[in-house]
Amino acid sequence: MWLPPLENREEIMAENNKAKLSTYKRKESRLAWLFSTPAIILLIVFVVVPFIWAIWMSFTNMRLIPNPNVPTKFIGLENYIRLLSDDVFHKALFNNFYFVIVVVPLQTAFALGLAMLINQEMKGMNIFRTVYFSPVVTSMTVVSIVWTLLYNPGEGLINTFLQAISFGQLGPYNWLTNTKLVFPAIMLMSIWQGVGFQMVIFLAGLQEIPTSLYEAAEVDGANAWQKFLNITIPQLRNTLIFVMISTTILAFRLFDQVKVMTNGGPSNASMTTMLYAIETGWGRLRIGYASAITVVFFIIVLIISILQRILTREKGAGKSV
Repeated sequence: MWLPPLENREEIMAENNKAKLSTYKRKESRLAWLFSTPAIILLIVFVVVPFIWAIWMSFTNMRLIPNPNVPTKFIGLENYIRLLSDDVFHKALFNNFYFVIVVVPLQTAFALGLAMLINQEMKGMNIFRTVYFSPVVTSMTVVSIVWTLLYNPGEGLINTFLQAISFGQLGPYNWLTNTKLVFPAIMLMSIWQGVGFQMVIFLAGLQEIPTSLYEAAEVDGANAWQKFLNITIPQLRNTLIFVMISTTILAFRLFDQVKVMTNGGPSNASMTTMLYAIETGWGRLRIGYASAITVVFFIIVLIISILQRILTREKGAGKSV
């Protein structure tokens, strides 16, 4: 039986392996598309198509309930031009940015601190993990109602506590009816409710850090702060990026707690962009103008998310060099 030379045999085997690998990848790719098809269809039907429809409606004067006296017609950029002089929209957008600037860093810092606290091999830590995470799985509506009772100026626990520790020098405060206190009050509740989600993500990241790095740092005489700055933070870079971007997006979606606790009041002091869009579309029946609000808001959030990702990526690349 004739056999090709050894070198030719190796080349033939390599080509056969490449052909088999290529065939396997094609089959795997087809299988992946097959399993992804239902999700892609749902995404297109319930996200892409409605957003394209909203863009079209933003160029019209469409109303939620058709009015024969005010027929739907194309009005161009009129809705977007009106947004430039809409004080309520400006206030709502400012509140969204205010909320993001305050809540995202504080919530991230608290979440990392709690994750490091419960990432200890001590008895009862599972109980603390459950306690800290329980607000996340609780309905935001329920949490908002409970905190509305806590903020009650007459019998609320928060005012009672402040008066007790200050011997009557502090409080009672009208947390949800004072234009200066209402939004910080909502921020405090939001941080408390959402910190458990980021804590679990940080906890998973902390458990992936090799203990040998900390042991080597101890041998070199590093203290706890030096280990945190030079080991924990660099090792959690990708986790930090994910937490900050996801928290920023969730913060911009601020709606539930504001709707339940204040409905945007008093005097639009707690109005947010999502609440204003829904109130405009469903409350005032102006679908076209509400669509313009959502399109502008989507573009703003998209730009911020992209910039945030680019900046964090560049920062990480610089460190790796």
